[in-house]
Amino acid sequence: MRSPLPRAVLTRLETGRVVVLSVLLGGLVGGLCIVLRLALDELLRLGAQLTGYSPPGTPGEGGLLMAFGTALPWGLLALPLLGAAYTWLIPAKSGDPLTQLVRGYHARGQWPGLRVQLRTLAATLLGYGGGLLVGRDSAFTMVGQLGTRLLGRVTRLDSVEARTLTLAGAAAALGAVLHAPLAAAVLIAEVLYRRFEFEFEVLMPCVLASVAAYAVYGLAFGFQPLFSIADVQAPAATQLLEVMGIILAVTLLGWLSLLACRAIPEQWSDGRLRPVLGAVFGLLTAAVAWAGTFPLGNFGTVGTPAILGDGTGWMQLGASGFLGSEALGGGLWRWLLLALGARIAFGGGVLPSVGIGGVLGAGLGGVLGVDPAVAALVGMVAFVTVTLNVPVAAALLAVAWGGDAVLPVALLTAGVAHALSGESGLVPGQARSRAASAVHAGATAPPLPEGVRFIPRRTPDTPATPFDAPRPDDGADAETVPALAPAERELYRRGVPPSWRGARLSVLSLPPGVEVVGIVRDGTVRLPRPELLLTTDDELVFLARPDAYAALEGVLRLPGA
Repeated sequence: MRSPLPRAVLTRLETGRVVVLSVLLGGLVGGLCIVLRLALDELLRLGAQLTGYSPPGTPGEGGLLMAFGTALPWGLLALPLLGAAYTWLIPAKSGDPLTQLVRGYHARGQWPGLRVQLRTLAATLLGYGGGLLVGRDSAFTMVGQLGTRLLGRVTRLDSVEARTLTLAGAAAALGAVLHAPLAAAVLIAEVLYRRFEFEFEVLMPCVLASVAAYAVYGLAFGFQPLFSIADVQAPAATQLLEVMGIILAVTLLGWLSLLACRAIPEQWSDGRLRPVLGAVFGLLTAAVAWAGTFPLGNFGTVGTPAILGDGTGWMQLGASGFLGSEALGGGLWRWLLLALGARIAFGGGVLPSVGIGGVLGAGLGGVLGVDPAVAALVGMVAFVTVTLNVPVAAALLAVAWGGDAVLPVALLTAGVAHALSGESGLVPGQARSRAASAVHAGATAPPLPEGVRFIPRRTPDTPATPFDAPRPDDGADAETVPALAPAERELYRRGVPPSWRGARLSVLSLPPGVEVVGIVRDGTVRLPRPELLLTTDDELVFLARPDAYAALEGVLRLPGA
């Protein structure tokens, strides 16, 4: 079954297929994001009727730069119920949409099922519509993942394409909601790891999908930046000490929030008390909203529950110079909510960190006499860098929203914050490095299921070693797996190709030198039996010579195979 086409031609076909699928996915996700934005606008209107309050919004998403109404006490009583529903709908082991994305990628594409994803989408809509610390980007991130699942229904995707395009779908949705397609693509490629590593093979599909999605989304709603920040100038040399003070202060607050969020015991946040903690979080939010006031500088003090919402509207006001040093108090309240709620999936997206960092930066800028726009962007970059471990993406977001003039100070802020913050973050699924990811565990040896160890090619002086099989208590078949006798053969693990789905093992046509020695199903290893039907979620463990497996792989990765 060796393909008559040269390997170079196969590589071009494979790359061209990913390019086409990325662009198609971007267009699909862009259309879904248009529907989602219309739904969110209607949901915010209903939420405002419930609570009696509408927070300021961002110009890019159609928001007005002023708050409407004062919170109704009976409306705020709904927040504990919304908090309990939010934490009940989002499973503890899955987390918020961004955490699900990162965890699923490092688990070799084992994302939650459709039912869990739909529950997560419903939870983010409820939380954001009610005014809890849930950013609108969370709903967009989940819609991007669902867009890839929808594409997979009409286009046969192998396991590698499914993993890559799921990330690209999330990048496409984030690019639309952040109005920054390049920054969103870099963010998705960067957030997978804790310490400044990238998936370069993922970056290109993310860029293509994000640009295509923003093109479709912008046709409906325009292409203006998310924040309206005009005439931003690089800080003068005489203000570098003040700017450095803002960087260090916000970095310290971000690092402290990561420590504080661990104060809640894991058995509480992941156990039966999880909905109770969600209700307590909603009650705390309601109490702060009812008692809080937010001064508006020269415009007087207006009693508004400024703690509601993801905070991006208040960052816009702070960057416009309407808040001054009073913004520091609102930023600290939001910082407290993030520290208490991150363990139960509140504030885990991008925009909550953007809002907290921007408001803190604007408040510190008012104290130190720094231009409010620069101070807000510096605070945003520092806080996003610390909480999400995305220094490059944070700097690109500042440039997308503030212009090229902030690039030097944005890079300085991201570098200092990342160097000081360490490897902690709000996304628990982040891998420490590529080597620690199951996707790349096969860089020196093929990735194998748990309970199976790779036996490297032996030398002539080394006796043959049997292939380790899972024990009966591992949940796999208790039979003995054949020994790895031929020294020139190695083990490979691969998802079931689309053309093999539903077929019996007995009808598979394999090149000489290739045989199936195991089936990975539901996290366990099963012995290959001729009558076994292959499913979409199965993975095959091959025993093959490298040249024979290369021939098999070349045929399987052909378009339509």
